[in-house]
Amino acid sequence: MTTTATSTLTDRYVAATLRRLPARQRTDIERELRASIADAIDERLESGADPTEAETAVLTELGDPDRLAAGYADRPPYLIGPALFVDYTRLLRTLLATVVPAATVGVALLRTVQGDTVTGVLGTALGTAITVAVHIAFWTTLAFAIVERVPSRRHPGGWRPGRWDPAALPEPPSRRIRYAELVSETAALVLFSSLILLSPVLSIERDADGRPVGVLSPWLWDTGVVYVFVAVAALSLGFSYAKYYLRWNLALGIIGTLVNLAAPAMLIWLATTDRMLNPAFVEAAGWSPEVPRWIGTGLVVLAVLTILHSIGEAAGQARRR
Repeated sequence: MTTTATSTLTDRYVAATLRRLPARQRTDIERELRASIADAIDERLESGADPTEAETAVLTELGDPDRLAAGYADRPPYLIGPALFVDYTRLLRTLLATVVPAATVGVALLRTVQGDTVTGVLGTALGTAITVAVHIAFWTTLAFAIVERVPSRRHPGGWRPGRWDPAALPEPPSRRIRYAELVSETAALVLFSSLILLSPVLSIERDADGRPVGVLSPWLWDTGVVYVFVAVAALSLGFSYAKYYLRWNLALGIIGTLVNLAAPAMLIWLATTDRMLNPAFVEAAGWSPEVPRWIGTGLVVLAVLTILHSIGEAAGQARRR
């Protein structure tokens, strides 16, 4: 390398590149970068180029030192890069289109039942929608940014898209299998609805007059909530049939997901407000106060798992389509 190759311009370029790198990498990268610059300049000098012009041309070809540093560190200079951007936006849209409306409707329904004013219900619902949307956007973005940058044993430099093979496509389930699932869902709904609606008379406990004491709270029948719950479950089954007979589209997917989220959301509300079990039945059965509490906790856990499953299924279906 000639003495003119090591100049203030090169030093400034190397310094600008190294400042973006971890200290443990700077020594090796500085040696490699200087050698690469010197070799490129010498090639131009051998072709008869002016030393200053040769140095400038080489550094220009290397480009922005910040981008070069990102390449050396194997750390992309963007938040969500092109390798994951499509999956990121698809999942974000799905979550925003399903979770936000479900949370908003659930909170609005709870405020309405509690007797809040129309203005209060609308204000709380709007605040809930904004809060949930911000959290979804933040945590989804953070998760994808971490996946893209954190090295692993399989991807030492962070996640990178692998070579896609059509053989990786899953086998589509046959219509016979899907129809069998619909039959099972229908039978389960009929049995479930029958047990709920007949629970006031199908009880092992009796009051002083010998009349059955229902397991579920009479408040559910007095307010009509039990009929709304059964109707929502039936509507969810209806969308399962719609997915079987109709061609999938975004509107059908979003509405179906919202319907699937409504029943577990109502279950969470009923369990957390102690409106599921009949206090008279608890007293007649001789249960301790801990038993209704554990039953409520179990119902909340079951409902949350159902919500997560519905969201995951909707996101997977949207991705496949």
